[in-house]
Amino acid sequence: MTLKFYTNPMSRGQIARWALHEAGAEYEQVLLDYATSMKAEEYLKINPMGKVPAIVHDGNVVTEGAAICAYLADSFPDARLAPKADERADYYRWLFYAAGPLEAAITNRSMGFEVAPDKEMTAGYGNYDRVVDVLDGKFQTDDYVCGSRFTMADVYVGAQLVWGTQFGTLPSRDSFVAYAKRMTERDAHRSAKAIDDKLIAEDG
Repeated sequence: MTLKFYTNPMSRGQIARWALHEAGAEYEQVLLDYATSMKAEEYLKINPMGKVPAIVHDGNVVTEGAAICAYLADSFPDARLAPKADERADYYRWLFYAAGPLEAAITNRSMGFEVAPDKEMTAGYGNYDRVVDVLDGKFQTDDYVCGSRFTMADVYVGAQLVWGTQFGTLPSRDSFVAYAKRMTERDAHRSAKAIDDKLIAEDG
């Protein structure tokens, strides 16, 4: 099986690399520059959005971080990163919560946009505080997305909480800090981050 991984170390490609390492997948790395190769015709055939990450696995193109995580969990079953079908309620719920309401709330606040109370139904996620409170409640009672064991959903959710608590886009609540610590202590997270950190240092 061949797997090409298109990324830039200063991007959400860090999430995909972590997922690849958790899955134990062998991959060929293709580094892209934001201004040039990411917008080149050759890459736009893979991802017309002109963004990373993207993977091509046996001819299948997968973009979007959460989709890449879910795809890798299913494509590399020996890593046991996807729950059984009848155990996937929390897996899907929180994976897409992080990709939808959480990311939208964080992005909007970072750009200085707050949802007016009378527009909360239109915004979909309601408001930033509610999104944060719901996630806080989750990790006050559970160590991982699926309760007591790590799954691929924790890669995506974990990346959001690690970055959020590090850069201040999420509050450093006790449940978030403890969960982020569990994520950054994983061998796959450390090995993936070491590669991206080295690439960033070399480019800088």
